[in-house]
Formats: sequence, C-alpha cells, structure tokens
Amino acid sequence: MGGERGVAFPRASPGAWVLALAFPILLVHIDFQPGWDTTIGASHAHIVLSDLAVLACLVAALAVAVRDGLGRLRDGLPAWIAIGAFLAWVGAATVYPLRGSDPYPWHDHVVTTGKYVEYALLAPAAVLLLRRVDDLLLLLLVVVASSAVASTLAVVQFFGWRIAGGWPAGYRQPSFLGHHDFASLSGFALAIALAAIALPAWRIDRRIAAVAGVSGVVGLLVSGSLAGAFGLVAAGVVAAVVARGSARRAVAIVVISVGVLGGVVLFRGGDVKSFLHFAGIGKQEEQLGVESYVQRTMLVYYGWRVFLDHPLAGAGWQASNDQYVYGPLLPVLHRRFPNTPPQAFPSPEHPYGVQNAYVQALSDLGVVGLVLFLGALLTPLVLGGLRLVRGPPDASSLIPVSWLLVTMGVLTAIGLVAGIPLDAMLWIAAGLCAAPALLTGLEAAGTRRETPDPRPGWGAVPPPSTGNGTVDLHT
Repeated sequence: MGGERGVAFPRASPGAWVLALAFPILLVHIDFQPGWDTTIGASHAHIVLSDLAVLACLVAALAVAVRDGLGRLRDGLPAWIAIGAFLAWVGAATVYPLRGSDPYPWHDHVVTTGKYVEYALLAPAAVLLLRRVDDLLLLLLVVVASSAVASTLAVVQFFGWRIAGGWPAGYRQPSFLGHHDFASLSGFALAIALAAIALPAWRIDRRIAAVAGVSGVVGLLVSGSLAGAFGLVAAGVVAAVVARGSARRAVAIVVISVGVLGGVVLFRGGDVKSFLHFAGIGKQEEQLGVESYVQRTMLVYYGWRVFLDHPLAGAGWQASNDQYVYGPLLPVLHRRFPNTPPQAFPSPEHPYGVQNAYVQALSDLGVVGLVLFLGALLTPLVLGGLRLVRGPPDASSLIPVSWLLVTMGVLTAIGLVAGIPLDAMLWIAAGLCAAPALLTGLEAAGTRRETPDPRPGWGAVPPPSTGNGTVDLHT
C-alpha cells in the first residue's frame, strides 16, 4: 500500500483511560515520587502521587458503577467475597494485637492497612473500568510501553549509569520500580507475547507482540528475580496448554519460559552457588557479605518462629517488622545461622521483615490469615481458569491468568508491603481474572463479529482497507 503507514489507536472508554494513565504512575518506586506528610490523630502518613492515581481510578470506577450499575461484578462474586474476607482480617489484625501487652505500634500500621486496602480495591475497579475490547487493549499497550521503558533504563543501569537507584555495573538492576516489581512488570509484558503465540487468531500487531517479548525477556533477566522467572514459567505452562492444538507453538512457549528461567539462574549464579553451599551441596565457604538466598532462608525461618509463637491469628499486621517481635528471636537466628554476617539480620536500621508474602501471612496473620490470603488469590485464579477451560480461550481470559501467576510467583520473594507497584499489578490481575470475558467465542476463533462497540480500533473488527496506507494493530 502506498502512503505513510500508521496504526489505529484503541478507542477506549474514559474510564479505561483513567486506569491506563494511572498505571505508569503506579509503577514508579516511592523514592522517585513527589509527596507530602500528613498527620491524622496519632498516625502519620506520607501521601505520594501513586496514592492519588489509585484514588482517581476508584473515583472513576464509582462513577461508572453509579451510571451503569454493578452487573459486571456479578460473575466474580466468589472472588469479591474472598478478597473482602482477607481485607477484613487485615483490618482486624491491626486491632487485635492491642488486647495484649506487646507495644504494637497501631498508629503506624493502620496507615499501611489503609494503603493496602486502597490498592486491593483496584481489583473491582479494573473490572468496572475495562468494559470493552479496546479498553483492555489500551491497558495492554500501556503495559508493553511501560515495560519497554523500564527494560531500557535497566540496561543503561547494567552498563554503569547509576541513575534511579541503579546498582553497580554488571549487577541485577531495579529500573525505576525495584527488582521484584520490575520482574513482575516484565512478566506482564512477556505474558502478552506468549498469549500472541498461543492464540494465533488474536491478530495483535506483531511489532507490539515483539516489543512485549523482547522487553519482557530483557527485564526478567536484568532484574535477576528467580521468583519472577518461576512465576513466568507457571504462566508459560498455562499458555502452552492453551496452544496444545499446535505443538510448534506450545514448544516455543515452553522454550521461551524455561530459557528465561535458565538465564536468570546463570545471571544469579554466584548467589545460587552460595545457597547450594549453605544447603550442604559443594564446599562450604565463609560468607563475606549478605548472600541473598541464604538471608531469605533465614528470614523465612524467622517468620516461621513468629508463627509458632502466634499460630492462630499471628503477631499482627506488619508486626514482623517491629523490633519487639524480632528482637527476642535474634539469638535463636544467630545460633541457627552462625555463618551469616550480622548485617543480614533484622535490626532497627534494616527491618527486613519476612520477605515472603505467604510466610508473612502466617507470621503476621496466623493460619486464619494465610487461608484467607490464599483464598483471595486462588479464587480469582480459579474463575479465570474456568473461563479458559469452558469456552474457546481468548486473550482477555489467558492474559489475566498469566499475570496473576507471575505476581504469585514474585510474592515468594517479597513481603506484604503496602503501596508498592506489585500491589497494583497483583490486584488488577486478580480483578481481571474475575471479570466477564471481553472477547466472545467467535472473536476468539477469529470470526468477524460486531461487538457492542463496533468502532474500529486496536482489537476491534478491522474495517475494509481504504487504500490510504493506514493499518490497525491486528495486521
């Protein structure tokens, strides 16, 4: 075709634009955001730009609910009950420690409770705001663009430009998010590329899929997050099952997923080797510094010991970060991990916490909290999985399931931290798993069919060519 080539942009709803514009802000590490301090009673809060971005999404979702009702939430009712029960227990865990004699700093933790609940409300908000095919595709485009920027910055950091909190040259890098949040974003992008491979009838523009794939692979490698890589492998297995009708596509998905995991293992070879030595495999060596996986093992053991002291309801929301909880256990930790350097243990200067969301749910919230936390994650995952199994699989079903698996993997390497990028990605993924499918079976199979909003855009049914050189993102 003659003339200048272009791309038709998704014609999304105003609500979808609010979420799409907020998403990049939600990814930025708190250290790089403008903010201010405020005091409410005895509690002190630091408000940052991402808090306002979440608030904008919640207000937009409320406006949509008032205008159109809550019908889109009906299919995900089990998920909303599970998520609500978990959040209610988090709120209770900010109160019930006050019944004891421990100096639980509730005025600090009530702020993190509010922020954690605020981010979790993005789950139903995403369902209300993304109502059409183009709405979801706009978010996917923003995810790919954000991943491309993040991976580019990380590569620059890797080669020695110490900007945005970059680590020394040659080390794994945080980009502008933080290592594990960066891995989660990269997994989101790569999941889009894997969906494009698994669903050939989903005619996403190959250039967009290629950018998603390259930025996702580079980001996962440079972030050096094994947890993110394992989450990506889980997502890859699901995508491969969806693509089982084509052995070539299924094998390609598995090769990409396992290849990324292998690349991360090689990149983190020194830390992996130290952990294997610690586990008794190979020659034991003296630890000269903080070894990542050895320290994480120690912190998981710390969380387990806290749980044993508070098995039913836990020590209280975020209590594992408090000195009155970890202080009495330090002698036990030093005896259990005698070769670990002192700076690796929790201290007032470095309140590391547990750094594993599932173990922290046990230590802070008890058995009840862990069950509710798993329910809040697995219920939407099951709902999304059932959509894939029961109907012709489509991108609006496969991608949220893949995203949720990626974030659930990352949660094995990071604690229950309020207000971080991972929170936003986790709850958006969980919400979309519980949402009604945006693509009908005929559309998933590649058959032309009018949607409720038939305007042409990225993901809508393409109109006949006008001969002006313009193509849409399907081609």
